[in-house]
Amino acid sequence: MGPFVICAFLLLKVTLGDVCTSGQFTESGQCCSLCPAGSQVLEKCGKEDTKCTPSCPKGTFFSSDGLSPCIPCTKCPSGIPTHASCSGTQDTQCKCRIGYFFLSQHGLCAPCSKCTRAGEGVTRECGPQGDTQCQICAPGTFSEERISTKPCNTCTQCSDIEVEIRSCMPNSDTLCMDKKLHILSRPALDGSDAPREEEETSSATGTPNLPPKAEGSSNNILAYVSVLAAVVLGLIVYVAYKCWRSCKQKRALSKARAAELGASPEGEKLQSDSGVFLDSHSIQDNQPSKGTKRDSKQDNRLYINLPPHRQEEVERLLQEREGRGWRQLGAALGYEPEQLDLFGRGEAPAHTLLSNWAQKEGSSLGLLCSALARIERSDVVTALNSPMQGVSVV
Repeated sequence: MGPFVICAFLLLKVTLGDVCTSGQFTESGQCCSLCPAGSQVLEKCGKEDTKCTPSCPKGTFFSSDGLSPCIPCTKCPSGIPTHASCSGTQDTQCKCRIGYFFLSQHGLCAPCSKCTRAGEGVTRECGPQGDTQCQICAPGTFSEERISTKPCNTCTQCSDIEVEIRSCMPNSDTLCMDKKLHILSRPALDGSDAPREEEETSSATGTPNLPPKAEGSSNNILAYVSVLAAVVLGLIVYVAYKCWRSCKQKRALSKARAAELGASPEGEKLQSDSGVFLDSHSIQDNQPSKGTKRDSKQDNRLYINLPPHRQEEVERLLQEREGRGWRQLGAALGYEPEQLDLFGRGEAPAHTLLSNWAQKEGSSLGLLCSALARIERSDVVTALNSPMQGVSVV
């Protein structure tokens, strides 16, 4: 069968509506069949149609395209529990803590993504099945959130007494307005057409007959304006009084501090430009001993066994400084830039880095102190070896 005949046959199948689901064809023009879920491709589609086995071998799971061999199952690393075992239709699901999902390519828990484009909603929440999946809201749905973690909402339908002035869009809901608010009409007197007759021009005088003005409505408007003006004036006086009182208190506080600093000679020596006072005993405690770097390599205690408050202090110090912080420590511990970028997507990357490293074998304080010494963070080494920091802010 020539190429022209095959092309004509495919064009005829598409025209008649018989579209090939797999998108692949044999040499004779037959649509390639997809293997059912849980089975394995024994022979790929080519000269003949696809051949399948009844089920995937043990330790593998079904390929989602239905045209490829079964894929080996993933194994959860130590420290990460298994949520669901591998089966013929799905891979192993590893359970990370809330806000994280298991990234099988790197074998670690990565922070969940969020929908950031306008008019996007969540089609699958982040969890054991994988990362968050986002999609532009379909017709009839919308999402007005700038950073969304929820599905799209159903568009509002205007009622019978409302008129639609803007249709629903992916990033905004339907905008409705009451019909009475924009349709101007004059009420009829006694159910007759008297207003129309009064508006007609008098043939004798040549001037239109206008209805008399309501005096009560004018008086109500004047009263409303007067009350509003009084409220605004009262607010202005209140704000002015609060500003005056605040300035007075600040001046009194400044004079009291100036008098106190002038009477205390030690205050002049200890006061810095930033308003931070250093305690001499704390400064001495904060200085690392000469043998810290030498002894840290021999410390076989595990980081995961440190008290929670000590771990929080170390993570805070690494989080505050950008020049030599958690990212430089991760590189010193052997992490790749791609893994560090994943940690940086979360709200607490220093905690994510140290928690992941603590699950590895041999994550001792000696190795951690050596890595901190290489990036010149002796203050963090001191935090690991002493229960409290030495700098206090007054």
